[in-house]
Formats: sequence, structure tokens, C-alpha cells
Amino acid sequence: MPSEKVLVIDLNDKCEYQRLLGGKPQTCGMRSGRVYLQPGEDCGQHSTNNREELLVFLSGRGQLLVDGEGSLEVGEGRVSYIPPHTIHNIKNTGSEPLIYIYCVAGVSGQLGEKNQEN
Repeated sequence: MPSEKVLVIDLNDKCEYQRLLGGKPQTCGMRSGRVYLQPGEDCGQHSTNNREELLVFLSGRGQLLVDGEGSLEVGEGRVSYIPPHTIHNIKNTGSEPLIYIYCVAGVSGQLGEKNQEN
């Protein structure tokens, strides 16, 4: 059974990936981390599969590359939502580190039906 307690996690100052939430049993299934990309780096093309993803950009600038749809500008002060079954990549196109937090959660049929009603 997942933990049902509130968590507070400190972001570290290291210039590297930091896991924040690892999924069960820490959460009901949500995973999260802080990504740190140097200029020119990317996170690698991948799919959300049966999950949705939220990206919160803390610093830097870059491109959200979406398979079949082109690219979108991202960076400090922006938030991006990526729906299930979307192939995507994040690339740092700036001269400073691109730092962002991702949150990934599974999607069930029931959740989708409830959201359509609201």
C-alpha cells in the first residue's frame, strides 16, 4: 500500500539529475525528478506511454521536440503538459543549464472519463 503521508523534499545544488519521487510505495504511482541539462545536451527521445507528464522549467531555455508535431520553446517560467502516448525529447538550446522538474503519473480509463465530465 502506498504511503499516505505528506512529503517535503529538498532540491540539492548538484549539477546532476536528482530523483524526487520514486513511485510506489512512496506515492500512489507518481514519479518525479529534477533534470539538469548542460548546453547542447538533451534528455533522450522517449514516450510517455500510458502516463501523462508535467514539466516545470526552473532555469535556462530549450526546445520540447514532439514527434510528428515539431518543436516548442520552453524555459524558465514555463510549464509544459505532455499527454499519454507522446514521443518527445527536451534539448537545451541555450548557453546556460536547462533545469526542470518532471512529474509523471499513470492514466486509467476511470480518470479520463471523470476528467471529460468536468
